[in-house]
Amino acid sequence: MSELPLEVAWNMNQEIAERVQKVMANHLRKPVEEVPLDATFEQLGMDSLDSVNLLFEIEDEFDISIDDQEAKSITSVPQMVDGIEVLLARKAASSEAAPPTA
Repeated sequence: MSELPLEVAWNMNQEIAERVQKVMANHLRKPVEEVPLDATFEQLGMDSLDSVNLLFEIEDEFDISIDDQEAKSITSVPQMVDGIEVLLARKAASSEAAPPTA
């Protein structure tokens, strides 16, 4: 199994990574320890249907919406974590920019 570059491993949001790891482990019916944070979906034995179903579970867990085109490029746990970080940051920025409703 390939190791992540050090800067990627250190920059990954640990809380998000652990939540992704738990969702993936549950989805794959594996112990969390069998879902390494540097794994590709292929290494985890996932096919395209698994990936689609996993994305629905991730969207529910984080209350986000993942664009279909962006979803197709996600093939590993680190990419999933990075994508979620971006979407959560966008969501936070848009909710801060939205005027309060009376």
